[in-house]
Amino acid sequence: MTTDLQYLAYTALLTASLWIPYIVCQSMTNGLLAPQNYADPTPRPVPLWGQRANRAHINAVESFAPFAALILIAQVAGKADATTAFCAIAFFWLRLAHAIVYWIGLPYIRTLVFTLGWIVVVVLFLQVVR
Repeated sequence: MTTDLQYLAYTALLTASLWIPYIVCQSMTNGLLAPQNYADPTPRPVPLWGQRANRAHINAVESFAPFAALILIAQVAGKADATTAFCAIAFFWLRLAHAIVYWIGLPYIRTLVFTLGWIVVVVLFLQVVR
């Protein structure tokens, strides 16, 4: 397996797991779900860190699709190289950092890390279309 695909897999697992802190917060704050929670989808209140954990998960899901598509296109088109491998590694670590700084509420760092992740996606795009 190439480095690109390996880090795509790591990023997929990270993205698929980022719901866990929010659910932990929900359980700590409101207890386990009761049957009426399944019938009434109204969100139950959680502390700000729990709300940030939820938003970090949603943001990761939204960012994953373009990254994954470009990694797969690079593989199929035979354009995967050291640059795409570096981008895949960088994207994984930037998304992990983004989730952490989002959870703890570091506003300017969060924006910087998100922007760097977006730049990685742009570089991947340029590698694919060149």
